[in-house]
Amino acid sequence: MSRAKTPLVPQSREALTRFKMECAQEIGHQQFVKENNDHYKGDVSCRQNGAEGGPIGGQMVKRMIEMAEKQL
Repeated sequence: MSRAKTPLVPQSREALTRFKMECAQEIGHQQFVKENNDHYKGDVSCRQNGAEGGPIGGQMVKRMIEMAEKQL
């Protein structure tokens, strides 16, 4: 069973989008964020999509872990 792509707290969607944009800007991948790039990507390989967008998610996780460690 797959997970829903909605946040557990729907009101947090806007904050998560802002956080994603900050992380993308930090690593210079803003052009690959869905909100900035709504064109059709069916002709792009999975490998290329992963190389473009994957680092954004990785940066988000890294920053979330740093925030959690600071709270300990």
